[in-house]
Amino acid sequence: MSKRRTRAGSVTAAILLALGMGAAMVGGSLGGSARAADVGAAAATAGCGKAPTLASGTHTVTSSGKNRTFILRVPDGYDVNRQYRLVVGFHWRGGTATDVATGQTVQRDVWSYYGLQRLANNSTIFVAPQGLNNGWANAGGEDITFVDDILRRVDAGLCVDTSQRFALGFSYGGAMSYAVACARPTVFRAVAVYAGGQLSGCSGGTQPIAYFAAHGIRDGVLGIAGGRTMRDRFVRNNGCATQNPPEPGQGSLSHRTTTYTGCRAGYPVVWAAFDEGHIAAPQDGAPGDSGSRTWLPGETWQFFTQFQSTTPPPTTPAPTTPGPTTPPPSGVACKVTATVNAWNTGLTEDLTVTNTGGSAINGWSLVFTLPGGQTITSGWNATYSPGSGQVTARNVSYNSTIAPGASVSLGFQANHTGNTAAPAAFTLNGVACAR
Repeated sequence: MSKRRTRAGSVTAAILLALGMGAAMVGGSLGGSARAADVGAAAATAGCGKAPTLASGTHTVTSSGKNRTFILRVPDGYDVNRQYRLVVGFHWRGGTATDVATGQTVQRDVWSYYGLQRLANNSTIFVAPQGLNNGWANAGGEDITFVDDILRRVDAGLCVDTSQRFALGFSYGGAMSYAVACARPTVFRAVAVYAGGQLSGCSGGTQPIAYFAAHGIRDGVLGIAGGRTMRDRFVRNNGCATQNPPEPGQGSLSHRTTTYTGCRAGYPVVWAAFDEGHIAAPQDGAPGDSGSRTWLPGETWQFFTQFQSTTPPPTTPAPTTPGPTTPPPSGVACKVTATVNAWNTGLTEDLTVTNTGGSAINGWSLVFTLPGGQTITSGWNATYSPGSGQVTARNVSYNSTIAPGASVSLGFQANHTGNTAAPAAFTLNGVACAR
């Protein structure tokens, strides 16, 4: 983690004055015709129902007269008729898009896109833009324009849910995420600002947007006081009740997360303060960054995935799928593997369900009993009901059929009170599955 500390530490007082004060006066003022479709006019993008024209890798786009690059990660098994969530991850000062896309400065792959790619389990398109001079000065709003140009390119080439766009970043990247919250509150559904400062400006900044922020109480690079001020802008914009959230004491090596009360429906504000310095992957009970033990990706993912899509399905008809869930023919068998990743009071569980029988399963429901103290807070690739006790996970429209020998992947995030075990038994359409 020494790389990140060194790079982040270069955001000195001179940078704060030269960039923060100057950039605060800019931030992008593009008219509606030059912007990506906003949440208020949610619609299936032009890339839906068509062969994709973009693939995972590095891409170049001309923006404000300059050639700019971004790294794209398209989900495995990409479905042209499925509208995907989109997450944009901004790098820190001195960092690169590659650092964000690979997670190599903390823990390669585990930390990809700030740890969210692993949690997304192929449910999300990820973008890592490259800042000019490895930063986000946003002079004259050019970095906001760059984001607009990326969105337009991705919307044209892939199927995106325009009501499910999110942005996050650490340090200078957090500053850029804050600039996005100010300038594009109807284009992005929510942002997450990690240890940010107002370095990239705040053009606009008067409309609500769902806002998550995390900051170290001992941050000596971009002090927590600035993070509180940035947070409070959206506490006001979102109509939340003013309060003084509790923060952990120095030496506790813990974090405190507060969800504001009284916020306008659909526009929550969450503040996570932790006892550490200027780091992006804090862990409870130990100093420094940890890609595998940090609680921050789980809390961010839970914040992002709480929002429901408001985008109508694409007009291109999806392939015909069988009707309601039905039991598989006699002789069909199944296998389930479960992988649990736990931290503090939360966990994620990735499930792989394999049809080991000789007939296709057309429509499925997977039943299991959660260990005591576990409660599901969000999930992917299935619907879950109820959130605790005996749970039934049902297929969604795009994964209702499991061919012989094929598998489907699904999973969920849950809170726990100490028992982080996986369920002991699973049944698929009433048939007990092997483990």
